[in-house]
Amino acid sequence: MSGGDLPHRRRNLLTGEWVLVSPHRAKRPWQGEQADVPPADAPEYDPDCYLCPGNTRTGGEANPAYSAAFVFPNDFPALLDDGEEAGASELFETMPARGEARVVCYSPNHSHTLARMDDTGRRAVVECWCDLSAELGAKWAHVQLFENKGAMMGASSPHPHGQVWASDFMPQSVGLEEHRQREHFESRGKALLAEVIEAETSDGRRVVEENEEWLAIVPHWASWPFETLLVARQNVARLEQLDERARESLSHILGRLLKRYDGLFGVDFPYSMGWHGAPHALGEDNAHWRLHAHFYPPLLRSATVRKHMVGFELLAETQRDLTPEEAAARLKAVAI
Repeated sequence: MSGGDLPHRRRNLLTGEWVLVSPHRAKRPWQGEQADVPPADAPEYDPDCYLCPGNTRTGGEANPAYSAAFVFPNDFPALLDDGEEAGASELFETMPARGEARVVCYSPNHSHTLARMDDTGRRAVVECWCDLSAELGAKWAHVQLFENKGAMMGASSPHPHGQVWASDFMPQSVGLEEHRQREHFESRGKALLAEVIEAETSDGRRVVEENEEWLAIVPHWASWPFETLLVARQNVARLEQLDERARESLSHILGRLLKRYDGLFGVDFPYSMGWHGAPHALGEDNAHWRLHAHFYPPLLRSATVRKHMVGFELLAETQRDLTPEEAAARLKAVAI
């Protein structure tokens, strides 16, 4: 067994957690779950879709005949303006959780995923993200924009859409990133992800896509097989701080990155993705933050075999078979 195939651990710089890498396990036979391949084509309009223009949602509200990205309050929000009061005993503790949630339909076209849209269509979505971050950030401590794409990732509707949950608290994963980035900045005087950009650009092995404003990599510490991290090269902490050029180039690089995903196994690639910007509760104390987006796709070997976070992953620490370097090489090899 060569050195490149030997097990080793890598540290996630943003969370401090460790990932076990076991490259030799990628050769093992697979007789486990084989998921159904999702349909390749979708109609432009589905009369049974709750999110298509003019249709009535399950909450009873009718969608307008929208012609671009459309935002509305989530009919079944996980967060409300009112929350349970705090309580504590010697053992058990609760605290209130307040906020609001909205849905972002990317396009009136039922088949237009972010990968299939053109740059103009994606730009409309980018503008929605920036506007929502600014609007909700003026009221809430943290604004989480995300998308669950595909039935495999639990999407409740096949119509391309994302969500935003704004909360009066800093969620745990964001809190870990806040601590690690602040600690790094205070010890080295430079943003953590600024140093990651420099190192990854110099190394090159994990770079998937790049332009003057953005860098897309399979991070050194990736947990999911084809996980990617999209980082702003500009010194910006939140979406609303992006200038016109950065927003335009974001629309373009998103298309290229997501087309690589779809081309990898020739399937409408499922994933969960989300933006991490400086929590608005920090105000202007955010020099240690760099805006970035995480993409977590579950597919492992093919369109039908996915990675399961079970066993050792649930009980000990995250483990992966495919090295991040090999994952990046395979994504870069996709013709788009």
